[in-house]
Amino acid sequence: MYKSITDVVPTDDYKLILSFYKKEKRIFDISPILDFGKFSELQDLNVFKKVHISFDTVEWENGLDLDPEYLYEKSKGMRTNHST
Repeated sequence: MYKSITDVVPTDDYKLILSFYKKEKRIFDISPILDFGKFSELQDLNVFKKVHISFDTVEWENGLDLDPEYLYEKSKGMRTNHST
């Protein structure tokens, strides 16, 4: 099944909290790729935090985006609190 992203929340430590279709939440650490090409522009925290949803993935104002399948594969699942 195709993994589309429905929401993104950037953190102060260069992580993205991602909500995928069907409300699955995962966390992606972008810091390992911040030294590559245009991704270095995201080292500025103000630029990094301007991430938004575009179609079914994340995108920044400088046009950078990441494939949602890559984000899913490289992210870690987050525990969700369920109240009873």
